[in-house]
Amino acid sequence: QVQLVESGGGSVQAGGSLRLSCAASGYTPSIGYMGWFRQAPGKEREGVATISTGGGYTWYANSVEDRFTISQANAKNTVYLEMNSLKPEDTAMYYCAAARGGWYSLPLDAANYNYWGQGTQVTVSS
Repeated sequence: QVQLVESGGGSVQAGGSLRLSCAASGYTPSIGYMGWFRQAPGKEREGVATISTGGGYTWYANSVEDRFTISQANAKNTVYLEMNSLKPEDTAMYYCAAARGGWYSLPLDAANYNYWGQGTQVTVSS
C-alpha cells in the first residue's frame, strides 16, 4: 500500500504562484509514476502533470504547459508542482496520485492511478 499526503494549496490572485508538495509513504518502490490531477466543481477530474519516477520523464496537460512544472525530490518519494501565472480557471481541488510501474499510452489518464491523496484546494481570484 502507498499513502499520499498533499500540502501547499491556498488562495492567490491571478498571475501569482503556488507550490504543491506530495509525500509518498508505504511501499514506494512499487510506484512508477506520480502525478497531479484536479477537479473543479461540476467538472470531471483532469490530469495536470505527471512524472515517471525512474526516468524523470514528464507529461503536461495543454492548459498548463509552460506555466506548471512537476519535479521530484532525489529520494523520489516526494513530488512537487510549481504553478506560475495562475489563472482563475486553475481553481480546483488538486489531488496527488501514484501509479504502479509500466508503460501507459496515456500517462495522464486517471484510470492508470492506483493511489490517491486527499486533495488540497487551490483558489485563484481575478
